[in-house]
Amino acid sequence: MSKIEKKYSEAIAEIEAIIANIEQGTVSIDDLTTHIKKATELLQFCKQKLTDVEAELKEPLPTSPQGEEQEK
Repeated sequence: MSKIEKKYSEAIAEIEAIIANIEQGTVSIDDLTTHIKKATELLQFCKQKLTDVEAELKEPLPTSPQGEEQEK
């Protein structure tokens, strides 16, 4: 599987475009597998991105010497 280098929002937009093309019937049966594989890769990328962000948000914020949370 190739590494996807794009933003989450770009990946979602591409998934939506693939779905729209399939629903509209503009994807030939010969290209359907290629489109499904690409959508699957994009979905896995988005899922991993969400998992990474969730893990990052669960990390405690650094605290100042006075015990107050600092902004990143």
